Amino acid sequence: MVDALAKIMIVDDEDDILEFLSYNLRNEQYDVKTVRDGKNAVKVAKNFEPDLILLDIMMPELDGVEVCRMLREEKQFDSTIIAFLTARNEDFTLIAALDAGGDDFITKPVKTRVLISRIRALLRRPGRVPKEEQNSVLEFGDLIIDPEKFIIQLQGKNINLARKEFELLFLLVSKPGKVFSRDEIFRRVWGTDVIVGNRTIDVHIRKLREKMGDKFIKTVKGIGYKFEF
Repeated sequence: MVDALAKIMIVDDEDDILEFLSYNLRNEQYDVKTVRDGKNAVKVAKNFEPDLILLDIMMPELDGVEVCRMLREEKQFDSTIIAFLTARNEDFTLIAALDAGGDDFITKPVKTRVLISRIRALLRRPGRVPKEEQNSVLEFGDLIIDPEKFIIQLQGKNINLARKEFELLFLLVSKPGKVFSRDEIFRRVWGTDVIVGNRTIDVHIRKLREKMGDKFIKTVKGIGYKFEF
């Protein structure tokens, strides 16, 4: 998919933000849909089927974190990129957003060049899986990973992973036993054009362990993480 043809949905309760973002993204030839509240976001997304959603965290009635949770509960949005728009930098807000299945953050006030760069960086990684491996089902004992469908199966049971959780796991399993440094994980999962908080990797590793147990992902103190089976 050429990113200029990508469909982007913007959810924000501020009209000036919607106008600014939609104007600049349409100038880049993206197909843009705007939504003014969280309550209608899921319904519109189901019809529009966006490749990427820009989602404001702070909205009345239904905030962005809850909207993200609702979207991630729908299989239709398993591979949809969700980037939060936020003016807040508190750890608890960012962690809650990651826990809900968010992929990235864009801080307000948004600068045009930064916005376009971040959108391009996110859309450059639609599948994160090399073409030659897209149809290869990986098996590690009782763990089965299907990179084409973005799902894993453990002991015969399907486990749902958020997009970034899957990408992080797939990176680790690409070379069992290899220790991936935090810098390498950031670069290969989030990209050099995307800035994320220092606790981002830790949150995603914790979520993976909650879903898969502590058997597979090992911490190498002071360096990073590795996959063992």
